[in-house]
Amino acid sequence: MTPPPYPPLPDLILEPLVRAALFEDLGSHGDITTCTVIPAGTRTRGAIRAREGGTASGMGLAALAFRLIDPDLRLEVLIPDGTPFAPGDTLARIEGCAAAILSAERVALNFAGRLSGIATLTAAFVAETRGTATRVTCTRKTTPGLRLVEKQAVLHGGGFNHRVSLSDAILIKDNHIAAGGGIRPVLQAVKARASHMMRVEIEVDRLDQLAEVLEEGGAHVVLLDNMDTETLRQAVAMAGGRVVLEASGNMRLARIAEVAATGVDYISVGALTHSVPVLDLGMDF
Repeated sequence: MTPPPYPPLPDLILEPLVRAALFEDLGSHGDITTCTVIPAGTRTRGAIRAREGGTASGMGLAALAFRLIDPDLRLEVLIPDGTPFAPGDTLARIEGCAAAILSAERVALNFAGRLSGIATLTAAFVAETRGTATRVTCTRKTTPGLRLVEKQAVLHGGGFNHRVSLSDAILIKDNHIAAGGGIRPVLQAVKARASHMMRVEIEVDRLDQLAEVLEEGGAHVVLLDNMDTETLRQAVAMAGGRVVLEASGNMRLARIAEVAATGVDYISVGALTHSVPVLDLGMDF
């Protein structure tokens, strides 16, 4: 299932991330290599090209990195976010001050490479669910400070987002259950105190716990944690459509098709953001 198109994040959100990265890279004295070897006024043309195939993401941040260094640079994005590309494809072209392009190059490629890596890995996981109604979703296991753009990269790869922050929904994990006195007490607390507008998810790792959740009520979603495929199939049968089911834990790419075939509604994959390889993109003059 393909998620609806999402608008790009506004520069108001993106600019602090890119400025921080540029400050980090420019250091206290700026790009001393470029200042030393490139004559003032030199102009050039460049292109961001793919060394390997994938799905684009982060092109807006890359463009913003160049624009913050020099607003007069002319950049044309040829392959926008969410678009597949092949090895050798040109993702963007840029023209203008050579020194400005060189000073922004690494930050632009860092953002585009990492976020395209997330979109590409997500697309691979999503492809394994074709023919089912199961959706692939990410987690909060993101790079500190980059959660919004990493989660949008998941969308670009055809996946869906779980909670963006702790304030989005009630998600009762195993430690909440242990500290809160058990499944029934925490669900009773939710029913007594939570807003009627708040979605509630609870984690279980055994079928008897799922039965307890279904009997007590109060949860909209049940997270089936670290269950083998046969147990997931039994959980789907037990729930009978009464709650949304999310499978999580040990979700390797090779396993996704068989998990989706059990009938779970969602498969959450932390690796989409915490273990993703950076896609190999380069700048050629």
